[in-house]
Amino acid sequence: MRVALTGATGFLGLRLVRELLEQQPSLTVLGHAGSGGALGRITRFMELGGAPAGLIAELPARLRVVEVDLCRPELGLPSAEYRRLADELDVIWHSAGNINLDDDLGSLRRTNVEGTRHVLELAAAGARRPLVVHIGTAFVGGARRDGVVYEDELDDAHGFENGYERSKYEAEVLVRDWSRRHRRPVVVMRPGVLVTDLPPSPELPAHPLQFLSRIVESSARGGGLGGKDVPEWRRPVVRLAGDPRGHLNLMPVEHAAAVMVRLASRPPSGLADTYHVVHDHDVATTVLTALVERIAPVKVRLVGKRPDDPARLEAAVDLYPGFTPYLSHRRRFDDTRVRTLLGPYSSGVRVDLDYLTSGITTSRTGSTTGAR
Repeated sequence: MRVALTGATGFLGLRLVRELLEQQPSLTVLGHAGSGGALGRITRFMELGGAPAGLIAELPARLRVVEVDLCRPELGLPSAEYRRLADELDVIWHSAGNINLDDDLGSLRRTNVEGTRHVLELAAAGARRPLVVHIGTAFVGGARRDGVVYEDELDDAHGFENGYERSKYEAEVLVRDWSRRHRRPVVVMRPGVLVTDLPPSPELPAHPLQFLSRIVESSARGGGLGGKDVPEWRRPVVRLAGDPRGHLNLMPVEHAAAVMVRLASRPPSGLADTYHVVHDHDVATTVLTALVERIAPVKVRLVGKRPDDPARLEAAVDLYPGFTPYLSHRRRFDDTRVRTLLGPYSSGVRVDLDYLTSGITTSRTGSTTGAR
């Protein structure tokens, strides 16, 4: 079976490479044209992640890198090369995407929607009728902040918290429409917020919560914060709009990749099989505020709405407005379909304050780094 993967050097994609190589003798990596070094980045991740030496040594022989441009028709390839690629594939994993919550909608759509369209066109052109595995997000549930979001739901009735959510919703609509029109199976994976406790490194993709460290660093450079040893009574209060009873699904990325590969290996139904790949326990909003307090000499207070008179540090938080609405979420993502197929699949990992701190700081004592 010949398998291709987009986004192989991304936060999730690197873990998918490792999981897929457990099942497949080889893997075609559809890397971003002009970026170069995909094999080197994958190799370095394997080294930092403690992969077996034997696997690392085999990577040059087991990985084939084809440089493509997902934003261009025929992936920017010459027609003959595009046709050869399409005709040899049995499965296409589409993990590439723009995950910047606060990017402009046009840029998000170019990558997340048009990129998905071009992957579907590749699948439609293939003589072997490859299965498409699309990596979406549980947050296509949009701005609904309470209740239960089910795996078969997909609508825009509640609006969206940010442009990223909207673009991923539009991409999933595209995938489902393609499946119906071509009468082809697709598998849609909807993970929660993906996290890790692997310490940050300039050689690895940034942790999705790394922006918290960047806010702290920016404020410290501007003179807004003292050192990490500032006594508690001198720490400024930062007001953030949020619900102290709120919770957010944070899924260990290593476990998410393993679950996704298990799900995709099952015979598809012939329709659009959609799965919420989520952790069995949500993380309380108060754990996220404690994380901010651990990496910055501040005290966080959750308030009912955004302050009308934000202080400088509060304004700095507003530089990342796409994330702050999640501090008010109390909804739950139902994963009955996944549990029915796989049975209990707890990762055994407790996503708590120490776990989250490890993934975004160089130590658990508060030193931060920009990991990109």
